[in-house]
Amino acid sequence: MTLRAAKIAMVCAAALYYSLVVFNNLTDYDTNFQFVRHVLSMDTIFPGEHSVWRALTAHSWHTLFYGGIIVWESTSALLCWWGALQMAKAMKRSAETFHQSKNIAIAGLVLGLLLWLVAFIAVGGEWFLMWQSKLWNGQETAARLFVIFAILLVFLALPDAEAQP
Repeated sequence: MTLRAAKIAMVCAAALYYSLVVFNNLTDYDTNFQFVRHVLSMDTIFPGEHSVWRALTAHSWHTLFYGGIIVWESTSALLCWWGALQMAKAMKRSAETFHQSKNIAIAGLVLGLLLWLVAFIAVGGEWFLMWQSKLWNGQETAARLFVIFAILLVFLALPDAEAQP
């Protein structure tokens, strides 16, 4: 039961993290909006960069991207909370039942992983060349969070044995 409890606790920790990120993005909207604005505008990348044609400078694009990120984070949080609840309900049931109860949490973690890999590392980092900015570079944070949540996903996905008497 200890490993099952640990898995539930880790999924709750992921859900808490995403919930706090959403809370911060909604209550201090402008701080992270500025991050998105600068990355999409490509206004702090290397001077003379030939790829600046990719820049999206319209406020509507910034709002759309930032709103999409908040929805993405919210969905990850909700799936993780829901998944943790499903796992808690199945905690004392068979190993197969408990393993099946992880599906929603796994979906939440995978969605969160995709956020860091697709939105921040691929799109922000490579398409909008965020890695070139000294001020608005979230690559290290995105990579760190990707690794943390990937390890959590691997831990969660490990099969569970039947409880020993």
